[in-house]
Amino acid sequence: MKSSTFDFEEERLIDELKRRAAKRVLIQLPEGLKPQGPRLAKTVEKTGAVAIVSADPCYGACDLTLQEAESLGADLIVHFGHTPIVSGSKHERIPILYMEAKATFSLKPAVRKALPLLKAWKHVGLTATVQHAEKINEAKQLLLDSGKIVAVGDTGRLRYAGQVIGCDYSNAHAIMKNVDAFLFVGGGRFHALGVALTTSKPTVVADPYELRAYSVDDEAQKIRKQRWASIQKALESKAFGVLIGLKSGQRLLETTFQIRDRLEKAGKKTTLLAIHEVTPESLMQYPTLDAYVNTACPRISLDDPTKFHKPVLTINEAQVVAGELTWEQLLKEGWFED
Repeated sequence: MKSSTFDFEEERLIDELKRRAAKRVLIQLPEGLKPQGPRLAKTVEKTGAVAIVSADPCYGACDLTLQEAESLGADLIVHFGHTPIVSGSKHERIPILYMEAKATFSLKPAVRKALPLLKAWKHVGLTATVQHAEKINEAKQLLLDSGKIVAVGDTGRLRYAGQVIGCDYSNAHAIMKNVDAFLFVGGGRFHALGVALTTSKPTVVADPYELRAYSVDDEAQKIRKQRWASIQKALESKAFGVLIGLKSGQRLLETTFQIRDRLEKAGKKTTLLAIHEVTPESLMQYPTLDAYVNTACPRISLDDPTKFHKPVLTINEAQVVAGELTWEQLLKEGWFED
């Protein structure tokens, strides 16, 4: 069965639940798909299983409801809208069924709107979210027909060629030296800004939901300036909190220890803080700390830095503070671990 916009593969869902003999199922959906929760719960209940919909925010496959499922006695998590993190850690204590919720419509109208914005560049890199990754060849063919030379990265770290997720832009990074600009196919600015910050290349969005196209270059430049200001302030800071993410796919213990050691070698004092949700309110509880390094989701630091009262650096930015990277190298390498 299909909704008007996404294919939720409900026949496959029912078959999987019967095959697994699931008795209690926790359904997890990202924000844009949450309205489908009640309907999908009814689908699950057709198999005789108890369906529970997680009402908490869901930011990606790094944010699985493992502890919640355990506490609820669920024997299966059905996670919609994302693919597994190939390079991430395994989560075997509760089985997870990934349902991608692929878009059911053509990308061509939105890509056509983007073509005039790409006229200055011959070599174009192409990226998309998982909902559109299987149809990325539609966009590629339109670009080829318009005379572009098109590159689509495929590092193997994500399920599909050209796919990007909130913290992994390896498919864009892999081809950035071979292109003049990028076209991102998907909704909103979130992923397109990630492409722009990773590659420092002009980036155009083809939004198939709103049927419009636009550049994110001005916004990306604004973020770069904000990040430089945060780094400058952090360079003057003496005491750092190094944040250990507690979400399932954001727990980078070894990286956290390495960052701590690098900062202390650079003469900074550090405190390790384990945290599930990084919010301004939670960080305000530590007035003796001057700045923070976030080893969990890097987008927390990048997307709205003004909400934090003190600098909250990404891992790569912390390397600038530690003297291991220059600002110029950060601009070249990007804000995301590769």
